[in-house]
Amino acid sequence: MTSRNATPFLPLADDGVWPEDVRRSASDIAHLLAFGALNWPWLLRSLSGGSRAAKAALLERLDLAPDALPHLGSWKADTGFLTLIVDQIERQRPQIVLELGAGASSLIAGRALQKFGGGRLISCDQHAGFVEATRGWLHENGVETELRATPLIPSPGGWPGVWYDHGPLPARIDLLLIDGPPWTIHPFVRGAADSLFDRLPVGGTVMLDDAARPGERVVARKWRRKWPDFEFRLVNAGTKGTLIGTRLR
Repeated sequence: MTSRNATPFLPLADDGVWPEDVRRSASDIAHLLAFGALNWPWLLRSLSGGSRAAKAALLERLDLAPDALPHLGSWKADTGFLTLIVDQIERQRPQIVLELGAGASSLIAGRALQKFGGGRLISCDQHAGFVEATRGWLHENGVETELRATPLIPSPGGWPGVWYDHGPLPARIDLLLIDGPPWTIHPFVRGAADSLFDRLPVGGTVMLDDAARPGERVVARKWRRKWPDFEFRLVNAGTKGTLIGTRLR
């Protein structure tokens, strides 16, 4: 299965990739239940994935086939986030893009890099079968990227849940795209992406998907306090919002 297929309402289960030495605490479970109840309005709005016109315009802009993205919505990136990615790549011309959570955004970011500057995309996802299928799907559309099936390990920096065991990465990351791990691990799980913020140069950019959800709003507040050298703004494009952070100094 890839992001071109119709998918369930909730993200792929992590039972088979969850590290044996990590257990959810009572606090983790309580947060998951509480924020799960709060998330329903955003989850329902995300089902559409964006309008047909927005998707057609995005595919035409990148010279992709009209059927390259037949299914968006639910846990996958919507046209709002995907269009913001293309805008950022065209404007910034990044040389190194790191993506956390592969899928539709891998196709769009990889193709945008081909058209605008020729940078390198590294994508991490915990589901090996999904990564392999996505690699083939991208190849069918003429897009080649570095897709990594990354095991999950305890989160760094005191963040809850688990994180990508991504292996060696370039010392400099120009653009960091965060669309994983899923909130079903913990509502604050994506906060651990700040373990990579020191690799961003001045002018480097962070883009967090689903940023209008309550859990991601908590993450954004913590990032603003912890990282005063970054300017963060919430962009309400699409159905779920995107937090964009730029390193100022």
